[in-house]
Amino acid sequence: MKTQTHEFIKEMKRSNGFFHSFLNLLLLGGFIFLAIFCGKQGHVGLTVTISIVGFFVWLIHLCGLCLIQPNQSAVLVFFGKYSGTIKQNGFFWVNPFYSRKKLWLRARNLNPEVIKVNDKNGNPIMIGMMLVWKINDTFKASFCIDSEKSTNPTTGMLSQDLKSFDRFVHVQSDAALRKVARMYAYDHIDSKSEEITLRSGDDEINAHLEQELSERLAIAGIEVVEARINNLAYAPEIASVMLRRQQAEAIIAAREKIVEGAVSMVELALKRLEKDGVVELDSDKKATMASHLMVVLCADENVKPVINAGSLY
Repeated sequence: MKTQTHEFIKEMKRSNGFFHSFLNLLLLGGFIFLAIFCGKQGHVGLTVTISIVGFFVWLIHLCGLCLIQPNQSAVLVFFGKYSGTIKQNGFFWVNPFYSRKKLWLRARNLNPEVIKVNDKNGNPIMIGMMLVWKINDTFKASFCIDSEKSTNPTTGMLSQDLKSFDRFVHVQSDAALRKVARMYAYDHIDSKSEEITLRSGDDEINAHLEQELSERLAIAGIEVVEARINNLAYAPEIASVMLRRQQAEAIIAAREKIVEGAVSMVELALKRLEKDGVVELDSDKKATMASHLMVVLCADENVKPVINAGSLY
């Protein structure tokens, strides 16, 4: 189901900030001139009224100035009602009665600590991930998750604390990584199996992890730029046992190749000897020669030849 995005509901009306800065100076100068003029005319009450009203009008107009940095946005709320978001960077003037909360839209990295989890076969493994994320939907980021806010002492504008997003992303990424790790085995138990594992299915596993993270972080308006597993190993308590198993599998696979090659070489040797008429071999002599050749070809160490001066029997 598609989630509704709120950022396009209203196109924010904003004006050039430099024009309003100049207008603000004109207002200040105009009120000062009126106050001085009324003071010279002896209208003390009118002078005080103009001074007070002029100061508040100038101050309210000044509060409408808004500076948006590159890759920054301002979420505007009018007395509890969401009014829109400014994503364009620059110097603007908006309604002074809007409360403004700034959000950074820059990409951020998350490289959490390696966690221990059981894989599909129940084996404890150590797994870690790397995540690149950024805020995409400012409405959800501002109002759909609980987060801390801080006030800029210079501008007085509220800004969303990125540490709150870091904590949210960290918790959700941990849950997503654990879920994905439990769905796959660390490695093939049977060497002939074609099932995707954490070691063999890099692209598929990373795509699944990215999809899982996107679904979990969408509630906060966060877009997953990239997610992938960057650390994978057996847990220390079974690492030595699994290493011996892998070594045994490698030895067995190597032996299979050696035997396969040796059989082909023995078959070729016997055919060439019989074809070229070098020796005449009956079935018993063929069996004896095949046995000797297999010992020579499959032995781990160099075989020392023994010269037999008599018959084979």
